[in-house]
Amino acid sequence: MKQCAYQAYSQNQAGVYSPEKLIEMLYEGLLKFTSLAKRAIINDDMEAKAKWINRSTDIFIELIDSLKDDGSQMTAYLSGLYMHQIKTLNQANINNSTQELDTIIHVVKVLLETWREETSLAYEVA
Repeated sequence: MKQCAYQAYSQNQAGVYSPEKLIEMLYEGLLKFTSLAKRAIINDDMEAKAKWINRSTDIFIELIDSLKDDGSQMTAYLSGLYMHQIKTLNQANINNSTQELDTIIHVVKVLLETWREETSLAYEVA
């Protein structure tokens, strides 16, 4: 019951934001959840680690699903990058590696910064 209510709420909230804002929110979620997974590893909380890594993985899957299948090099690059991040999350989970999570955090920060720059430029031009 709680899960159904949460999903309905999430769907309603998603309808309020632009697609550009939703992608930004996904990147922000990745930063949050990956940082929480890192903290869980440091605190030796394996249950929390798995929870946050799974949430991060789910976001990368959502990002892959959101890509337009237009055959462009950018789509192929991002799809490959996201898949690599999922593999890195799996390795971090297996190895209890904060270093691998730091790498993901760095990559996502760059993606978020680039996304914000590109979307702000698109709005300036329009």
